[in-house]
Amino acid sequence: MGTLNCTSAPESTPSDSGVAGQGILLSFMITAGLALILSASVVLADFRGRESTTRRKLLNGYSDSQIMQGIGIQSVGLAKMNSLVPYHFFLIWMLSLLSMATHNATLLALVRDYRRDWVLRWMRQLLMFVNLALSTISGVFVLQTVAKGLDKSTLPVACVWKVDGEKSPSNAGLSYVGTIAAMAGNVIIFVLATWYLHSRKQKFYRIVQIVGWIFMAAVAIGAAIRIILLSQAFGHPSVKLSDEGEKDWSFGQLLSMLLLALPLVSVIEIYRGEIKVAPPVGDERQRLYDGELQSDPQVLTPFQPNPFFGSETDLFGKRGNRK
Repeated sequence: MGTLNCTSAPESTPSDSGVAGQGILLSFMITAGLALILSASVVLADFRGRESTTRRKLLNGYSDSQIMQGIGIQSVGLAKMNSLVPYHFFLIWMLSLLSMATHNATLLALVRDYRRDWVLRWMRQLLMFVNLALSTISGVFVLQTVAKGLDKSTLPVACVWKVDGEKSPSNAGLSYVGTIAAMAGNVIIFVLATWYLHSRKQKFYRIVQIVGWIFMAAVAIGAAIRIILLSQAFGHPSVKLSDEGEKDWSFGQLLSMLLLALPLVSVIEIYRGEIKVAPPVGDERQRLYDGELQSDPQVLTPFQPNPFFGSETDLFGKRGNRK
């Protein structure tokens, strides 16, 4: 982390292709778009009672890639807050919303797969929490920049705690309310996603899937539009940049795009028979399984309890609730 200078704002600021380059932004938006399409396809296949093993594998791969990239870019942003300007920090926050939308859309479609394996379920829970924590911290910085009218400043984002700020524009109130709503929405979505992931007793399973997917699609589209309009790579940045490095293609930008092909490799291996993937298990169906966590080791229940606490049917049930 460099030395923090909050005394004089430079006339322009350098570009940062590592967080706002064309390849980085495109990879996030393309992954989110593919994940939303695949999740809708999987949900539709479930409605029709058809298996969608290949699409599930592909969707899971894109979701894993997106949430790890989201956690990574937010970590970089917080580590560089002594040098990153609010313009770059806001783009990082928008990318975190894309990551959140992708992950939750995947959760809506593949929740049965996660319920039947407690390791996958709790790994998802951990990633959701880390993403929420980083997004909330980033959102606090964004909120502070909006409140002090520094969203177009060339001072480092860490200076929002050290300067008095400038006169806010006329639309600052709308931006302020929108930022608070996005932060509150993230927390509410996390709570609902936790319930959806761990609760076995769900009366409105299909309704939750449809409404949740529509909401995640709206979040992703909104974040993508803001990224396209405000980034140097595709639109007009809110601050003056000293160069156009975010429009240039480098190895890092190309690598981000090439990572989109990794889930496709797994799908090809499935088609060729190199990898066997278990089909999804319905809520009312039971299949033979050699697990040791069920009350009957020969029967796979749709919800596999973790070995430390919780019942076979609900995270919040007592451990002794076993038949």
